[in-house]
Amino acid sequence: MSIVEIAQIIDPLPTSDGAGVKLKRSIGVEPNYFDPFLMLDEFGSENKDDYIAGFPPHPHRGIETVTYMLAGDFEHKDSTGGQGRMTAGDVQWMKTGSGIIHSEMPAMKDGRLHGFQLWINMPSKLKMSKPEYHYIDANKMAVHKDDEKQIKVIAGKYAKAEGPIKRHSVEPIYFDIELKKDKKFDFDLPSTHNSFIYLIDGEIIVGDEKHNKVQNSTLILLKKGKKLKVSSKLDAKFLLISGKPIGEQIARGGPFVMNTKTEVLQAVQDYQNGTFVK
Repeated sequence: MSIVEIAQIIDPLPTSDGAGVKLKRSIGVEPNYFDPFLMLDEFGSENKDDYIAGFPPHPHRGIETVTYMLAGDFEHKDSTGGQGRMTAGDVQWMKTGSGIIHSEMPAMKDGRLHGFQLWINMPSKLKMSKPEYHYIDANKMAVHKDDEKQIKVIAGKYAKAEGPIKRHSVEPIYFDIELKKDKKFDFDLPSTHNSFIYLIDGEIIVGDEKHNKVQNSTLILLKKGKKLKVSSKLDAKFLLISGKPIGEQIARGGPFVMNTKTEVLQAVQDYQNGTFVK
């Protein structure tokens, strides 16, 4: 059985988005695209000035956005009528399809805000499908827990814990893993998938081959393989995310990701003409 080794270790790039929210971006910069993953942002600060302006109403077409909160409160509203207050541990999984306009604004005036947003590409046959909004309450999330680790399962399955996102085109795996010092996490990944780890805290070793030190806010792209082996040198918290590549050309235009430049220009025109939301 082939061991999954590290392909690349990447330090995220500090940037800002929305109305000036400070964040760290990895996928979307380097690499620009890790099929089917388009973007990964980590946002987090104790300073309200870094996040208080939030993400005012803006459009999307042709992608899925997955927002996972670790600390703080966010208020979501969108053009499908979906709305809700996200708190620590909650997940918002939104299929934008043919078009959605939404906002994500802090529902707090101070304190720590911390979370992630992942963009997943949609295959061409689904890019103009009806938008969907899924809210996953932290209290209802499947969790595996033993003496060595805790695994929150947002998508995929670990032991008897199965995530609520099912029958998905890219067959995603999305785990939040807490691993105690000097312990191991083993998992069989689909050999067809592109997979990565995002280390939030601690220090870990991946695979059998020697690699550079990996700790705190680091993206780890993985080679294709079957047997993933992770060991912790310190108490560690990390995301494991995996998905089946779509294998189609993409054309980007800000919040719109389609297959051709013509389709992106059509999205811009629809938004400007007020015909964006079907």
